[in-house]
Amino acid sequence: MAFENFPPSESPQSTPPREQKKDWRTLLSIPLIIALLGTWGYIIWDKSKTKDEIQKKDVQYASVVTEKDTLQSQLEEATMRYDILKTTNAKNDSTITAKDREIAAKKAQIQGILSKQHATAAELKQAKELIASLNTDIADYKVQIETLKGENAVLTQEKEVVTQERNKVKQDYDSAKNVIKAREDVIDVGSTLHAANFSIVGIDDKGNGKEKETTKAKKVDKIRIAFDLDENRIATSGPKDLYILVTAPDGKPVSVEALGSGVFTTREGEQKTYTQKVSVNYNQGEKQRVSFDWKQNSPYITGDYKIEVYHNGFKIGEGTRHFKKGGLFG
Repeated sequence: MAFENFPPSESPQSTPPREQKKDWRTLLSIPLIIALLGTWGYIIWDKSKTKDEIQKKDVQYASVVTEKDTLQSQLEEATMRYDILKTTNAKNDSTITAKDREIAAKKAQIQGILSKQHATAAELKQAKELIASLNTDIADYKVQIETLKGENAVLTQEKEVVTQERNKVKQDYDSAKNVIKAREDVIDVGSTLHAANFSIVGIDDKGNGKEKETTKAKKVDKIRIAFDLDENRIATSGPKDLYILVTAPDGKPVSVEALGSGVFTTREGEQKTYTQKVSVNYNQGEKQRVSFDWKQNSPYITGDYKIEVYHNGFKIGEGTRHFKKGGLFG
């Protein structure tokens, strides 16, 4: 009898192979889904955390920017107050100058920090402390200026007092000087000598030391001039310069530079030509006779010769001598 192999009939309780495979995949996908959900959750959490960090940094940056702006405003305000104080400080005091340098250095240090684009909190803290110190320096600067102003006011007042006293002394001195000058002028005028008793004689030299007085112009070789200097108790003893002016009959002053003629100034400021200067050794309070000869290079002419004597800028006396024609034919 023949037998055929047939697959055994399945039992109703056994699980089909496909369903077993499907269950295995299902079980495997669950961890994957959980892992994927975890990854998504981490990504979402990380993004949220990153966003929070960014927002936090934005807040910090905004806070830093605000603090920098505040510090910059404080620095500008302090600088403005300092500049105003400097313009009112007219006196260049050594203490103020040193404080100027100190404040300028501190300002530069603060501005250097605030100019940084990414200044740290520590640097901003330092800038804040420096601004506080700067404000203290400016307050001290103001006190020093006020002190100097007070000292200047006192010095100005003292200077006014000294100036008034100096002006008073100068006024008294000028007044005394004017009085002294007036007295000196009186003494100067009073010491001017006076000439009188003129004697003007024509001399004819005969030779061998013999002389003869003459009134004939043709025979005159020289003129002998004599006069008295009256006593003067104001004039001091010593040499006195007398200027002798001779005017010829033609009205022209006689001036021969080779014989000592020159120019002098009168008390009125007039320039006059003198014929001869005579120096006299005068004795105070005594009357003296002065005598000297004057000889010119040219012949004497007919007419009046006028003799004037000046001392101390004043004319102190004068005399005249007339010379006539000589002989039958002149």
